[in-house]
Parts: sequence; C-alpha cells; structure tokens
Amino acid sequence: MFIKGPKPTQEMLYFLKKLAKEKNLIFIKLEPNVVKSKTSNSVIQLFRKNGTVPGKTLFTPTTFWIDLTKSEDEILKNFSSKTRYNIRLAQKRGVNIEEDSSQKAFKKYLELTFETAKRQGFYAHTPKYHRLMWKHLHQSPVTNHQSPIAHLLVAKYRGEIITTWILFAHDKILYYPYGASSDIHKNVMASNLMMWEAIKFGKKIGCKTFDLWGREPGKGFTKFKEGYNPQVVELLGTWDLFINKSLYTLYILAEKIRWTVLRIKSKL
Repeated sequence: MFIKGPKPTQEMLYFLKKLAKEKNLIFIKLEPNVVKSKTSNSVIQLFRKNGTVPGKTLFTPTTFWIDLTKSEDEILKNFSSKTRYNIRLAQKRGVNIEEDSSQKAFKKYLELTFETAKRQGFYAHTPKYHRLMWKHLHQSPVTNHQSPIAHLLVAKYRGEIITTWILFAHDKILYYPYGASSDIHKNVMASNLMMWEAIKFGKKIGCKTFDLWGREPGKGFTKFKEGYNPQVVELLGTWDLFINKSLYTLYILAEKIRWTVLRIKSKL
C-alpha cells in the first residue's frame, strides 16, 4: 500500500511495478494525497496507461482540511458557536491536554481504542498493528526526519486519561488518523478541547494544513468535525496497480468475504 503519497509520476509507477515483481506482490494499492480537479485528469490517464484500476477505498474519498497558516484567533472564530462553547466548557471543567509518549499512555490508547470500537460497532486494527505503527512512526521513524511522525495526545480529567488521539506530522501536514475515548465523563467535552489543542500543536511544529482524515455524511464523527468549519476536499481516490491480473481477481473476491465476516464479528 502507498497511502497519502505524493502526486504519481511515470518514474514512480515504474519503480513500484519493479518493486512489486521483486517482492512477488499481486498488486500495490495507491491512494495519493492529490485533490481531485480538472488538472488531476492527467494523473488518471497516467494510472490507466500503467494498468491501474479503481480499487476499494481504504479511506473516505473526501476529507476535511483546516488551514493552519491562519492565526489562532482567525481559526477559533471560524468554529461554530456550539464548538467554541464546548471548548470553553472543557477548559472550565479542568480537562488538560498534553503530549504523552509514555508506555502507560500508549497502553491506555490501546485500551480506549478497542473499547470505542466495541461500543460503536466498527472494526479496529489489531494491537500488534498499533504497536508496529507506534514503533516505526514514533520510536524509530522510518524516514530521515529528526522528529517522530506519530504523536500521542491525551486528555486528562481529574488525573485520568479519558481521550487519546494519535496524530501524524509529515511534509508540513498534520493528520488525525486515530482517536478513542472513554464512555464516561462525556459531559466534560474533552474531544472538543482535544481538537483545538491539536490545531495549536500543528501550528507549533510548523504544519500548514490539518487533514482531519475522512468525511462520511451522516456519521457522528463527521458532524463533530464539521463544528470546526473545515474545508471539504475531494481526493483522487483509490487505485490498484496490479501485477498479476488472475490473482488480483481472486484477491478481490477473498476481500469481500473477509470484510463480510469482520462486519459480522464486530456486531457480536
């Protein structure tokens, strides 16, 4: 998978094909962080020229962006009145947001992640996946960056961690891929304050855009994000660069079966 990658070029696709053949891969899933527009048609033509076909999405085709180049006052004024009220309420009730990279905090993140997944009925990655993600993107960054890509923010209320977010910072963009919260103390509005502090965190480390990582009309998480009045952005979508067409067809069938099973398991 090559997710949130740069604008594809012929050289890049050639390299990926070569790599896929060397590793005996069936295909590589591409989801470039490219905004869909009239000028993006050239990328679609490039994809089709190289045997790339539309694939099953990993993330929603639209997302929300917040411009971090604006001042804090400008950004705050752009929020809905209800969102600003909830931020002030969380502050008044003593919710504290901090970056915490300790093992204790990460353990709490895992605990809340699976608690949230069970409560809301969605599938979450395995603990092993999250540990590997944290290892490679925080403890030992896979790029040449001096600072980690992954950052863990926690919201504490009366000394207890009740909300955890993992943010990715890369190439001047801050991403919000993972968030989880406790089912208790909902009335202190920790998530609203967490978003505001995440915005300030992104500005502090030099990011210019905050990608809220997904938008799905009708979902609660979408309504929550809309309170920050972000820009709606449509991305280029998901594309599969297949190497072995026959095996790729079998894989697609197997994936449909797998996701059906996972959806059933998540509701048990």
